[in-house]
Amino acid sequence: MLTHLRLTVPAPLTEPVVEVLGNPDWVTNLVVQRGVCRRPEGDLVECDVAREVIGPILDDLAGLGVAESGGIVLTTPTATPFAAVDRLERAAPGDPEDVVVWRAVRSRARELSRPTLSYHLLLVFAVMLASIAVLEDSSILVVGAMVVGPEFASVGGVCVGLVFRDRPLVWRSLRLMVFGLVFAVVVVTVIASVGLLIGLYDVGDVTRPRPLTGFIWHPDVWSVIVALIAGMVGVLALATEKTATMVGVFISVTTVPAAGNLALGLATWQRHEVLGSAAQLAINLTGMVVAGTAFLFVQRATWPYLTRHTERLFGIGEPGAALAHPTQGPHSP
Repeated sequence: MLTHLRLTVPAPLTEPVVEVLGNPDWVTNLVVQRGVCRRPEGDLVECDVAREVIGPILDDLAGLGVAESGGIVLTTPTATPFAAVDRLERAAPGDPEDVVVWRAVRSRARELSRPTLSYHLLLVFAVMLASIAVLEDSSILVVGAMVVGPEFASVGGVCVGLVFRDRPLVWRSLRLMVFGLVFAVVVVTVIASVGLLIGLYDVGDVTRPRPLTGFIWHPDVWSVIVALIAGMVGVLALATEKTATMVGVFISVTTVPAAGNLALGLATWQRHEVLGSAAQLAINLTGMVVAGTAFLFVQRATWPYLTRHTERLFGIGEPGAALAHPTQGPHSP
């Protein structure tokens, strides 16, 4: 698997950049076009890089100042049907599926922590579905609400911000998490209150035994364990760009269902429902943030070592694959 690297480089930095990209074991299709860039002015440098080593290369490029004075764009080709790909993948350490590009993780976390209209609408709709699931005692609707809910984006942003000591990202993500849930609960509480007044449901629908959805507002030790596991899985999926795994995290944690039950509890003023749902929400969010941050911290410290040595453990790659730093320039750490 290759990553296409497109760089806009100020002319004085072009030669050092080409030197960074000069290792033929991990870089191919290197192209330099002098003076073709207009905004910002400079040279265009493009190449295809083995995904396993893109992180250290980006670090070197940032050390040269390309990120501040030029431009860096990463894209993943749809297909790479040429022979050099196999050679690069055999030479690069680890497996491309395990690659974590930490600069991309931070960038993705910043994008996910933006308070967009779509985020709030999805969360409101998810809490609405969860409320209906409570009234109908439907486990299928609970799963549907979990899938729709986008709340892990803010949880992941908090974890990434804490690990990288990015205070603006932490506070932005926390604001999104708290305001998003409060806003969704308030909106659904108002809608549920109207439904109660017009006779769409009654208090008994909320307080009656619900064997399929009662777990939503009954937190226990398993709620803590699930939240911890979900936090670790979620940040791993975020770091390695496993979208399908992220959906699994949404399905596993009862954050949105608890918010839906909380809205119904407020609308019908059932104190035990409100307290139980609030406790479930607090356990889920706290557990995911704590476990996610701890896992991401350990992952950042140990991931290069682990991925390089999985070749021996799982038989990935070719024996004797190079394990050195991918760049050979003077700016390599």
